[in-house]
Amino acid sequence: MSKVALIGASGNVGSRILKELSDRGHQVTAIARDPDKIAKLPNCMAVKGDASDPAGLAALLRGHDAVVSSVPFSTSKADLLIGAVRAAGVKRYIVVGGAGSLDVAPGRRLLDQPDFKPEWRPEATAGAAFLDDLRGVTDLDWTFFSPAAYFHAGARTGTFRLGKDNLIASDKGSSISFEDYAIALVDELERPQHIRERFTIGY
Repeated sequence: MSKVALIGASGNVGSRILKELSDRGHQVTAIARDPDKIAKLPNCMAVKGDASDPAGLAALLRGHDAVVSSVPFSTSKADLLIGAVRAAGVKRYIVVGGAGSLDVAPGRRLLDQPDFKPEWRPEATAGAAFLDDLRGVTDLDWTFFSPAAYFHAGARTGTFRLGKDNLIASDKGSSISFEDYAIALVDELERPQHIRERFTIGY
């Protein structure tokens, strides 16, 4: 199994990814600013780290097979995170993305729709900028994984749909649980299908 560094391991999404990695037998370095908030799970080592400290972060990432980052875009910087992964010498980098940059029609992003909530706009705009930065990166095997519009705690069903740049929705709306998202992310880690591209998930 892989040695994975998970940045943001104590968050809503990060904690589900951590459990999925642990359950599948991966060896995980779980990174958060407050490691006491990281769940104690088999094969997981909780360490203190900060996305705003690229030198310190690079030291924690070194020696891993892959890095997964699950941190808010509005409180982190793409160049610092990407730089830390590069400095650590890790090629595989998976980013927990956002839904705002997904297309709802040709040339029309979700975040540009008139009913997109203003309070979501800073995070969504920062996420779209992060994706734009990644698209210029050719020396890392990166993947940007966007959830559906409604991203929430829920069941681990194992039943979902995957796509590329278009928002996935049904007659019930656009949604995905943290738990099912974590399944698909670890699937991508184990069997890469989306190197240097974005993909998405929804019911």
